[in-house]
Amino acid sequence: MRKKSRKKILPGFGISLGFTMLYVSLFVLIPLSIVFIQTSQLGWSKFFQVITSERVLHAYQISFTTSLAAALVNVCFGLLISWVLVRYSFPGKRLLDGLIDLPFALPTAVAGITLTTLYSQNGWIGKIFDVFHIKIAFTPLGIIVALTFIGLPFVVRMVQPVLQNMEKEVEEAAASLGASRLQVFWKVVFPEILPALLAGFSLAFSRALGEYGSVVFIAGNMPLKTEIAPLMIMTKLEQYDYAGATAVAAVMLVVSLFFLFTINLIQGWSQKRGLQNE
Repeated sequence: MRKKSRKKILPGFGISLGFTMLYVSLFVLIPLSIVFIQTSQLGWSKFFQVITSERVLHAYQISFTTSLAAALVNVCFGLLISWVLVRYSFPGKRLLDGLIDLPFALPTAVAGITLTTLYSQNGWIGKIFDVFHIKIAFTPLGIIVALTFIGLPFVVRMVQPVLQNMEKEVEEAAASLGASRLQVFWKVVFPEILPALLAGFSLAFSRALGEYGSVVFIAGNMPLKTEIAPLMIMTKLEQYDYAGATAVAAVMLVVSLFFLFTINLIQGWSQKRGLQNE
């Protein structure tokens, strides 16, 4: 008997793979390769001279430290917000859930201007902190505020589905065996959400590294104080130093690719773990 061939909605593997590679090459690989091609024009000595200058190194320091701090803050509060949205019912829940995605839709320049207005010394929130002699706008703390704003949705949207798919019966079983609420969270809930939490952290951190629009207003852009690496790239481009700009960008690109690769490893580990537990 002849086996009836199943009708496939999508084209075969060869055609699908061809279109996939074409799309990835045109919109990802070729544009990224230009960064390294432009950087190669400098030569190794000039390249290291550019990326190790005092101003560039300080810009890297500001970008990496503030991005790390913002990602850690988002991990804590993103987990809390996800827990509230999944485990509790309250008036305005859907509205709050929709507002989480607002940083995705809001233009970054608008976000930067709004945050600067709020957190400046004359702003609504800035006035409160100014009483305690805490300055937020035009300081690294202001950069962290902006990066926290744009990175929060990544953590929430990674953790929220995992919490929704968790079976409450497992938690109830642990509680019936005498485990406290804290023990139930650390022994039962936390191991399940850890991969998603790490993935959200990596996404928020990688996104913060390349953020420009929402930061440039609230940072103040003072050299050796609040100047970020993306601003250094724009400064070199305005000076027609394309090779120098791509040299700074190449370092940022390598770091971002590293974290994206880490995200893929975490997701793969999470999937394997889920299959083993089933």
